[in-house]
Amino acid sequence: MSDGVITRTERLVLRDFRPDDWEAVHEYAVDPEVSRYMPWGPNSEDETRDFIERAVGYQTEDPRLHFELAITLAEDDRLIGGGGIRAADENFRAADMGYCLRRDAWGVGFGTESAVALISYGFEQLGVHRIWATCDSENVRSARVLEKSGMRLEGTRRDDTWVREHWRSTHVFAVLETEWRSGSVESTG
Repeated sequence: MSDGVITRTERLVLRDFRPDDWEAVHEYAVDPEVSRYMPWGPNSEDETRDFIERAVGYQTEDPRLHFELAITLAEDDRLIGGGGIRAADENFRAADMGYCLRRDAWGVGFGTESAVALISYGFEQLGVHRIWATCDSENVRSARVLEKSGMRLEGTRRDDTWVREHWRSTHVFAVLETEWRSGSVESTG
C-alpha cells in the first residue's frame, strides 16, 4: 500500500508513523487514564518524541521486524492511537501485538477493529504462525478486546512487572494461524 499505509478496515487506517505525528500521540500519551495499565507514561514530550523516532526508524529495518503504526480514522486521517506487531525474529514465526487508543476513541469498537487488523496483517501478510498479546490483569476492557479479536487467554504471569511503585500481574493471550484460518476462534467484534 502507498503513503505508509499498512492495512485498513472499514473505519480505520493503520499506517506508518510520521515525524509530525508526535503531537497527536503526545495528546493521549500524557493522559494518566490512557497510560494507567501501560508500563509507560504519562509521557514527557521527550519520551513521546523518542517513541516516534524509534517507530520511524523501524521503517528502514531490513528485514522489517517492527511495525509500530498510527491508528487513524479512515474518514479524515485523524490519529486516534497507535498499534503494533513485532516479529520475534527474522523467521516471522511468532510476533507480539498491542494497541493504545486515546480516551475519546474508547467504547466504540476501535480497539477490537485495530486488534483484528493487526492479527490479520500478521497472518496474511507476514506469515506469522503465533501472535500473542499481554495486558495488565486488572485491565478488564483490554482483556475483552483481545478475546473479541479471536485470542485465547493462555495464562497469567503473577507479579511479573514492576510499574509505578508496585507489582503487576500480566494476562497472556494468543492465537495460532491454524485457529485463525479454520475459524476455530471467532472474532466477536
